Formats: sequence, structure tokens, C-alpha cells
Amino acid sequence: MSKNFSVKIIGAGLAGSEAAIFLANQGIAVTLAEMRPLQTTEAHKTSGCAELVCSNSLKSKVPHSAPGILKEEMRQLGSIVLQTADQHAVPSGDALSVDRDAFSASITEKISTHPLITRVSERTDQVDENEITLVATGPLTTPELTQWIAQKTGNDDFYFYDAIAPIIDATTIDPNSSFIQNRYDKGGDEAYINCPLTESEYHAFLDALLAGDQVPSKNFEKEIFFQGCQPIEAIAATGRDTLRFGPMKPVGLTDPRTGTKPYANVQLRPENRAKTAYNMVGFQTKLKYGSQLKALRLIPALKNAEFLRMGSIHRNSFICAPKVLSPDLSLKSSPKTYFAGQITGVEGYLESAACGLMAAVFISQRIRGRTHSAPPANTAFGALLSHLTLSSEKNYQPNNIQFSLFDPLYFDLHGIKGREPVREAMAKQCSENFSSWRKSLGF
Repeated sequence: MSKNFSVKIIGAGLAGSEAAIFLANQGIAVTLAEMRPLQTTEAHKTSGCAELVCSNSLKSKVPHSAPGILKEEMRQLGSIVLQTADQHAVPSGDALSVDRDAFSASITEKISTHPLITRVSERTDQVDENEITLVATGPLTTPELTQWIAQKTGNDDFYFYDAIAPIIDATTIDPNSSFIQNRYDKGGDEAYINCPLTESEYHAFLDALLAGDQVPSKNFEKEIFFQGCQPIEAIAATGRDTLRFGPMKPVGLTDPRTGTKPYANVQLRPENRAKTAYNMVGFQTKLKYGSQLKALRLIPALKNAEFLRMGSIHRNSFICAPKVLSPDLSLKSSPKTYFAGQITGVEGYLESAACGLMAAVFISQRIRGRTHSAPPANTAFGALLSHLTLSSEKNYQPNNIQFSLFDPLYFDLHGIKGREPVREAMAKQCSENFSSWRKSLGF
């Protein structure tokens, strides 16, 4: 590949970083523009590439889970995100979770030292439509660039709110009111700290949660929450037992103090390899800090907890991808402008990185002068692409990789019965189908 070809990528998050490394490894020069540290966002804390702001989890490692299938396909394309995640993984049961600071630092170094990547600190307010550009600015795109996108798409009301969970100093978690265990003892290593609650403790916590003061939305924005990232108080408002069947479910756990399943339970996941900090799993919140402290310290194991980061809320933007994007993820109204990551309506770190890889493959095809070739429908990449380009425009919402995106009609499942055998068969076929497609492209 000639080094005369160049691509500009706007945004050095998961999607932008993944795309930059992939294209550069294909011999394509990349300019990676990131506005931090010149201008930060409501969620970011550093100027590093691929900073994980909400959770430190890249989801399940189980090979026949939907995230596991997507991971396997990403590895076939040499995903730098997964390579780095493996290097900086922390114990997390069946999930792939990372030391987020070490992970970001490593990605940043790989990008900064790559001879074909030029990393610049600048804010981009509009795209130069004469050059191939990948917009990977994520859900916190600046108002200026959002306005340019709105002008090009005719859609200025697509957004949702995303809530961030608190992080706790490990030394302040009460060991006498907690225990270490994975659900059903899966995952091998000890990963999660569990904070059990009795029935009375649960209802006292629930009352404080529902009575807490919330950060008000701006008067010009309506609240639209992505289902997978709803604030815990929004979940609690739907019914007094909802949390016990959601983020506070006690299934698969045994409280060693009683020998029985807790009435309700909060899980804490290691935030770094040293296990000096823990993230409250599924506890995103938009409560004001004072209300958060009052409610969370009613959880017995956290009665004296020191919170290294409180929960918060921020505005997330995304486009109506099936309406405005072509099958190769380029903008219909601006064919040299591509989109990838959460701004397209994929939800999650893993999915964002995968979307960045997919856009990079399509850009590489274009530069090579090859006909557009999409991953087959019977692959995880194909399922994710179908969500982006074939979903209903009227009801389009962000989505994680999940089996509801996989169409069984594309798989040979005759005679196979049972959920696990079906999924194992789908995983095997996805790997084979994706491998054939990848080899046909010469990667």
C-alpha cells in the first residue's frame, strides 16, 4: 500500500484508536485528531487514547456468548483493543475487564509511536468533505460538530443520556459485611466483592434512593435513556422489586454468614489490577452527590465507604444510522465521510471498537479500489452492521451485541436443540464464515 494515501480520524476513543492502528498497519497514513486536552468533556478525566469512562469491562469472554463471538472475529482482524485488554486484564470472572489507566496508557503509546499515525490535539468543528474522514467522536460530540452533522443528516434530535457508576476505595469496604464470590462460582479466580442486604436493609436503601435529589436535565433536552445504562433510580421507580431482578439480583450467590442466598446484593468489580478500587456494577446514577452518599451508605458493606468517583450523568448523541449511512458506514450526503463507534448507535466499548474496525476495513477497501464487501450476515460483525444499516428508522435506538441481532435463518441449525447447543453452533459458524470473508479481502 502506498503511503500517499491518507485518512483523517476525528476522535481517539475506542473506535478511533482501533481504526487508526488498523489502517496504519495496512500502510495508510492516518491523522488522528483529538480535542483533549485542549477541551475536555463531562465524562473524560485524561487526554489519553481509548479512555474508559463508565466501566472497565469489555463484556463476556465465554466463546459462544454474543460478545465472545464478536471478540473472536475482532481478534481475526488483529484488534489492538483486545490485544491491549489481554495485557492489562484484571480478575472479573467470565468478563474481560481491564486496569483502565494502564489500558489507555498502552494504547496511547502504541498510537504515538506508530510511524504512520500523526496524533494532533485540535477540535474539529466541521468535516472537510474532500478528504476521507472517519468521525469517531463518540456520544459526547461537541455542539459545533453536532451542528455540522445535523445539517448533513437532517436529524438533530437523536440523543440519550448515559449515567456513570461510582468507584470505591477498596480499603473502605467493610469485609465483615461482604464476601468474595462469582455467581455460581464461575470464572475461576475470585473477582467480585458482594455486598448483601436483608429485606429491611433493601427497602431502607430503596426508600433513600427514590427520595434522593436528581441532577435536573437541561430545559431544552428531553430525557431518553438507553435501556442498558439506565440510572439505578430510574430502574427502581418502575417497582420495588425491580432492582432485585436487575443490578441487585442475588442469584448464584451464597452469603457465608447465613449459608443462604441474600435477599438482595450489590456486586463490586475490580477497577484496576492492584484491586485498590472497585466499580459498583450496574449502579449508574444521576442523583446529586449528597443523595448518592446518603443512599449508598445504607448498604452495610459501604457504610464507611470512600468514593473515589461519584456517579454522574451526561448527554450522549447518536445519529439515525439506518437513515443516513450507506452500507459501508459512509454518510449518504457526504460519501467520503465515514462514521464509527457510539455515535452510530452501537452501545458499549467492545461494540465501539468493533465498529471502528469495520469502518477501517471499508475505508481500506475504498483506498485499494476494491468493491465494497461487507461481513456475512451470519457473523457477529454482520449482525452489528445489520443493526446499523437495516434497523427501523422510526424506532432506532442504540444496541449492544446480543443474540437478538443474529438472524437464525442465516445459520445451519437443523436438528440442533437447546439454547446452549444452538449458540455453540452459531459461534462455530460465525468464526468460519468470518474467516472466509477476511481471507477473501487479503487481510
